[in-house]
Parts: sequence; structure tokens; C-alpha cells
Amino acid sequence: MHSRSSPHVVVVGAGIVGAAAAFFLEAAGARVTLVEAEAPAAGATGASDGAVSVASKRPGPMMALALEARAFYRELAARGVLEGLFHPRSTFLLARGDEEASLLERHGADLAAAGERVVARSAVDLRRLLPGLGASVTAGIEVPDDGHAIGYEITARFLARSRPALRRATPVRALKLRGDRVAGVVTAQGEIAADRVIVAAGIGSAVLIGLGDVLVPRKGQMAVTDRAQPSGPAIGGHLMAATYLAAKRGISLDKPHIGLVIDPLVTGQFLIGGSREENRSDRRTDAATIAAILREALDFYPPLAGRRVIRTFAGIRTACRDGLPIVGPHPAVDGLVVATGFEGDGICLGPLMGACAARLALGEAPATDVSVLSPRRFAVREVAQ
Repeated sequence: MHSRSSPHVVVVGAGIVGAAAAFFLEAAGARVTLVEAEAPAAGATGASDGAVSVASKRPGPMMALALEARAFYRELAARGVLEGLFHPRSTFLLARGDEEASLLERHGADLAAAGERVVARSAVDLRRLLPGLGASVTAGIEVPDDGHAIGYEITARFLARSRPALRRATPVRALKLRGDRVAGVVTAQGEIAADRVIVAAGIGSAVLIGLGDVLVPRKGQMAVTDRAQPSGPAIGGHLMAATYLAAKRGISLDKPHIGLVIDPLVTGQFLIGGSREENRSDRRTDAATIAAILREALDFYPPLAGRRVIRTFAGIRTACRDGLPIVGPHPAVDGLVVATGFEGDGICLGPLMGACAARLALGEAPATDVSVLSPRRFAVREVAQ
């Protein structure tokens, strides 16, 4: 129930972060208008795997935040908010050869130092746990406490539970300012007045918040197979190549363009990704890149040769040049909160970061310390108005 004194908050972007922010704002008594250029989950949220994974994070703030974010998923599932949408599962990090095995050993030590449970697995162990695993896989580690959630399902649940005023197909062209304070947004359909604004619009955030030289698009192509079985994951965990970790940690290996993940979906299908294409913002797939991804996937898991690819697609991750998301109050505009730049970690971090953005928009300290993600670490240029 809203009172006349309830603040009106406009949230720009109806991906997982924006939808989560809308949910937590409504729960705190705010009035919310959610403005989306296309449709909910139409961007990176709907074109991603569902890894709620600590295993995939680089050491430091991202690994620490992922631990909190995954625990938050479990809390929301237990409270009924995300009941039935978060599925615990292992992540298996896989190495081919000594160089990759050394990387996994180092990464496993970093995970353990952060408090994560890690199990070293020999090639024999891995083939027992994952029948059909390729002969090229020489070693791996299992992170048994990870999970899985489908981004568009999480987004839909948050929206169904909060029911903000949703403006679809309404691109935001600029912010409306009154002095040095935000007063709303300017859209293709007119102005929307607001007491506070959260910008969570992925790569579309850049021009609005004056960080066009900091946020960069990173394209990823993926493929989906037919069902290996009628329902339920076909194998007992998410497979992730050491090349994926190398890209996250800024380490150069033989195949930097492909960071392979093989995601066994609850439908019995496989989601296979993905490329990491710098400064690409188109959503086209191409046969050469998809073929390279599938060759890598077949090497890791040969039973995929019996599956048909029924769909290919591409998504645009919004990356930040220093590798950290941007979450916090805008340094030059009062009442404006930024939540963007999550790259491939938006599904994992989305609910927690949305909750943090909501608290910040209401002038409250979030339960999670996100000061390291503050936009104040950059020189912000003039915002769009």
C-alpha cells in the first residue's frame, strides 16, 4: 500500500537487476515505474546461461559478492519469493593439459581461501561423475554448492510479485534534472517525473550516466540442443572450461575467443556457450563462431554428437573496463543510482544488486557493502539531459 508520501522511483531497465530493484522498492513502500526499451528480460538477462556460480568468479570483490549473492538466492527461495526457481547444483571446472590444470589449482586455492567448498577431482573421478566426458579432460575441480536459475523466470517472478507500473517499448533518451538533482526521465513517449531514478539498463546505461568510455559491449554467441532426456538435467552439473576462467582472470591461453560452458538445463536440453567478442553489440550469430563453440563442446563432452542444435542466439554483456560492475549513487546527480556493468555475472548477482540499488535509492545503507563498486571510481562526464 502506497501513501501520498511514498517516493516515486523510476527504474530504467527491466532485466533481472531492474526487476529485482522494483520488487524491493515496492516491498519498502515506494511507488515504482519500470521503463524498458524493449520488453522484460529482452537483453542480456534473456540471453544468458543460468549460472548462480561462485566457481566462475575471479578472486577478490567479485568472488566475495557472489558468495553473498548465492546465499541471497537461497534466502529468497526459502521465503517463497523465488520458490521453485533456484536449483542447487555443482559446477565442474575442467582442464586439458598441465597449463590449464595449474590454473585450476590456483583458482581452487583462491576459492577455498574465500570460504568456498572445493573438491579436487582426478580424471577417473570426473568420468565416474560425468559419464561420457572427453578423453582430453585431464583434471578438474568440483564446486558442489553452486546453483542455477533462469534469468527470464526470475525477472518474471519479481515483476509478478511487485506489479510496478511497467512501460514497455519505451526507450529513455535522457534524464530530467532540476539543478544537480534528478527529477525524472525523458522517453520517446514523453517525460516521467520521479523523486529518484535507478539506471539498470545494461549498455544503454552508458550515455545516460556519463560513462560511455567506461562501459563496453561484449557479445556472446550460444547454442541450445534438443532434449537428451524427457526432463531433468542430463548430467550432474555445469561444465566450465579453464579457458572461461582464464578470460575472467585476464590470463591468455590458446583459445581466448571461446570460454566454453556446457549447461545441462532442467528441460533435459543443453545450453552451450560461448564466445567473448569485444566491442560487438549486434545480436547476429555466425556459422564460424557457433562451429568453433560446438567443436570445443564435443571435445569436452562427446555425447553431444547425438544431439541436434535447435537454436542459436547471441546476447550482449555490458562489461566495465576494470572488470567490476558499477553500483552506487551517481557522484554528480543527487537521487540517481547506477546498477550496471555486470557482464556475465548478472544472473548470479542480479537479485542482491537489485536489493542494494533499491536501498540506496531510498537513502538507506544496503545490507551488502558495495562501496568498491561505486561509480565514484571513474571520471564521470556529463549525463544525458
